[in-house]
Amino acid sequence: MKPSHALMAALAVLALGAAQPAPAAAQAPAAKAKPVAWKTVDSVNLAEFNKDLVPGKPTMDVAIYVPSNFDPSFKKVSVQQMLDGLRSAKEIYAPTGVQINLVSVKTGVVDPRFLAIQANEIPRVPDTEYLNSYESSVRHPTELTDMARQAFQSMIEPRKDSDRTVYLIALQDVIMPFLELAEGRNWTIKMVRTGGLSFPSYSYYGTMPSAYRGVITITNLSTPSRAKRTIAHEIGHKVMNVSHEYRTTSPAHEIYADGGLMLYGSGVEVPSGEAGRWHLERLLMSPYLYKLRPDGTKQWNPDYKEGGHYYDPLYGDKVIRFPGQSKMDPNW
Repeated sequence: MKPSHALMAALAVLALGAAQPAPAAAQAPAAKAKPVAWKTVDSVNLAEFNKDLVPGKPTMDVAIYVPSNFDPSFKKVSVQQMLDGLRSAKEIYAPTGVQINLVSVKTGVVDPRFLAIQANEIPRVPDTEYLNSYESSVRHPTELTDMARQAFQSMIEPRKDSDRTVYLIALQDVIMPFLELAEGRNWTIKMVRTGGLSFPSYSYYGTMPSAYRGVITITNLSTPSRAKRTIAHEIGHKVMNVSHEYRTTSPAHEIYADGGLMLYGSGVEVPSGEAGRWHLERLLMSPYLYKLRPDGTKQWNPDYKEGGHYYDPLYGDKVIRFPGQSKMDPNW
């Protein structure tokens, strides 16, 4: 008995379907990375590094993680370079009265997939002149890639006050995509190879898991300028919660100028008052700071009230109201 035309058609569809791979959306997600088996770097003397700490002064806790399985040709970051960069940061922040407490320095084998990561998803909506960049980030916050999320899940160890700790993680490459005006009313997607990336709350508003909101990646300390300023600059994004800005310079993706710590250049100033865009005041209010009580417990600053956007009520009037700006022809 011959099968009907309908049955033959159905069998053909089934056979064709079986021969095709499942759509990407239907495929099983990549297996989660195993936690890194970090080991303490015994040659680092934490007591010696922290010997200048004074109880009662504003302090931040910093942990350093450096993979032990960098590719052989990668020479831009080492344990020693991370320590030297953090020492430089201690000196830069000393005039502000803020101390850096090094809590651990560890090394271990990282999943090779995560030695280079794309930090964030490609932005969906560019900034225009209707909102300033901080306001725009509240409406359209930066989002971690699944790659970055899994990387941090594997690297950040559970510990008390994890959400108040600054984690300096050395990697080979951290790529950040962004949108830039091309011409007319056209935008283009660009990707920048970062030397350091702070994953700040003003940008990742409501999208960064609290357990590793203190993450900062470091990928290049190989020049004198980077060795001196990179770690201090990236910590500034995290603890001041401001972008690349300085006095009369409003935030922008990259600003090369002689000025304060938060511009690309040689400056190290953390200015105060409205004229200084409240950098010092915002630093001293940071949720990443605490004061050590006489009994050895930590008195933490208040945490963010609305997830840590630039205008979070935590900062009160220590904010700058400025208009949006665009290079686009207003008569487009």
